[in-house]
This record gives sequence, C-alpha cells and structure tokens, in this order.
Amino acid sequence: MHNIQVTKPHLPDKAKYKKYIDEIYNRCQLTNHGILVKELERRLAEYLNLDEIILVANGTMALNIAYRALEIKNEVITSPFSFVATTNSLIAGGLTPIFSDIDSKSFNIDPSLIASKVNKKTTAIVPVHSFGNACDVEAIEEIGKNNNLKIIYDAAHAFDVSYKKKNLLNYGDISTLSLHATKLFHTIEGGAIIVNDKALIKKVRRLIDFGYDKSGVILNAGINAKMNEFEAAMGLCVLDDIISIKANRKKLFDFYSRELGKFLTFQLWNKHASQNYAYCPIIFRDEEQLLKTQKKLNENSIFPRRYFYPSLDLLPYVRKAQNCEHSQNISKRILCLPLYDELSLTDAKRITDLIKKCIL
Repeated sequence: MHNIQVTKPHLPDKAKYKKYIDEIYNRCQLTNHGILVKELERRLAEYLNLDEIILVANGTMALNIAYRALEIKNEVITSPFSFVATTNSLIAGGLTPIFSDIDSKSFNIDPSLIASKVNKKTTAIVPVHSFGNACDVEAIEEIGKNNNLKIIYDAAHAFDVSYKKKNLLNYGDISTLSLHATKLFHTIEGGAIIVNDKALIKKVRRLIDFGYDKSGVILNAGINAKMNEFEAAMGLCVLDDIISIKANRKKLFDFYSRELGKFLTFQLWNKHASQNYAYCPIIFRDEEQLLKTQKKLNENSIFPRRYFYPSLDLLPYVRKAQNCEHSQNISKRILCLPLYDELSLTDAKRITDLIKKCIL
C-alpha cells in the first residue's frame, strides 16, 4: 500500500523543465536577477492581476524583508493560529509578537479583539489569511489607520485568491507569499513580496540584494534574499499547469466536503473571497476523537497533519499570559487532510471511509 502524505509537490513535465535548465547552463547565470526570475515575476504579475511582484528566497525571508522595509519596531499584533514561521520571523527581526485570538469559524484573527492589544509600543499588525481564507481586511485596515499601524499580511497560503474581484494580495502595506514545494504554486523553495507603493518597491528590491541600488550604490543594510534561476524555472513550469492543479484540488475538496460535511466542521470561508483549495482542514469533536482518527489513518499509510498545532501563544519562548482560547481550542481539534492534484478520488474515498469508521 502506497503512502499518502498530507501534500505532494506538483512536478511538471521533466522535458519542459530540462529545456529551461539547458538555457541556464548555456547562459551560465544561476542567480542575481536572472532572465527566468524576471520572466516569472512578469508572468505571475499578469496571472494574478498585480502591478508588480518581487520574488525572494522563501516565505519567511519575505516577511523579514517586509519588516525591514517598513522599519517595524517593538511590538507587533499577530495571530496565534499559523505556521510557526509567522512568529519566528518576528522574533528573528527583534520584534515582540503580541497574540490576538481568532474567530473560531473563519480561523482568522478576530478584528474586534485587536484594538484592546494596541499600546504605545505597537507598530504593526501581521494578520494571517489562514489556509488562504481572506481576513476581514476592511476592519483590520480601519484599525491600522486609526492607530497609525503598518499592516503586513502573511498571505503564505493565499496564492490566487480574490476578494471583491480584487486580488487579496493588494491589501495592506505589504503582503507576502510562500512558494515552498508544499504550496498550491511552488518554486521548490521561494517566496514573494507584493507592494503597491513605488518608492517602497525600490527599497524592497534593494533590501533583497544586500542594499544595492541599480547603479551599484549601497543605500540600505540589506541581506541576500534573491531567488535563483533553477527555482524560477520550476515556477514557470508549474504556472503552466496551475489551472489543472486547482481544478483537481477542487474536485477532491468538494468530495471531502460532501462525504464529511455532515459529521465534522469545515472552515467558514469569507463570502466575498474566492477559494484556492490549498488545504482541507477539518475540526473534530475533541482532541481524543482526532487522535483516534489520526492513528487509524497512519496505520493505513495515510498521514494528515495537525496544522496548526500547538497554538503559537503556547510556545515556550514567547511572552506568557497571552491566553488565546479559540486558537488553543481549534488547534487541538484540527487536522488537514491529504490534498494534492495527483491524489485520486479512490484514495480520497478510502480516507473518508476510514474517518467515518472512527467518528460514527
């Protein structure tokens, strides 16, 4: 019996990828703003209906660059319900994460709770579009405006999501993407930064290349966050397949919803946003039921993941006394089911049959 992981990277046609690799060998330019990186930036901007997109080495680096570009300091209000990279990126930048609880249905940060966390040390809000589900961007941006706070959206999961017919990545001062191999669209490793302010775009491009401007003058204390040509080549190939990738994921997501929707809780999606089918999280009655189901699936070579567990306010190295009740509760009961474009409906049925045996 073959193993079924929670995700599996999409690998495009090998001959197509090899053609790009041959071009890289012929040019002998492996990095430093190569032709393929520029081409991928252009094509992604066109596909996502963005004015500009800046490709970087990974999603965590994208967040770090965003903080540097906006000169964020001191305390930052963020979600406790996310992959640990969100919190770790803040700490790595010398910032203090202040957690504000989530809405138990959308799994996104609850705007009604944010204002009470703001104090004179607060400089920014870093909300997370959980599993690609759009935050209440209007409410969050009103809070930011009223309190003179910068807003950086961790949109790691929100590739190709629109909100009110506008790309979700256009919101906030900066939005960041992860293009890791596990994502809906990937470049092996990789990330992206989306900025609408032209002056800030120039600064971000300097920061990802040691602080150099186009003339070779060092203007900022930058770092090396550039994407290389081999990763861009993969991205160009995957982008060619993105429509079929999304279509296959939708079929699987819809199947899971039909089979399990009466018995388990699914994430409440923002009614104004499109869905990209990047993940399929389900909520069990309690942690005991989850662990029983996970054990049964593992025994049958099926490996879902507890995204996101634990709630980040419980990490041993963050500020204590940040009790985020909803995040802690959901994190104990959530399981992401296998979801990738090559997964068959036959395997998906085997998964749902095993889950039903555990919960019914």
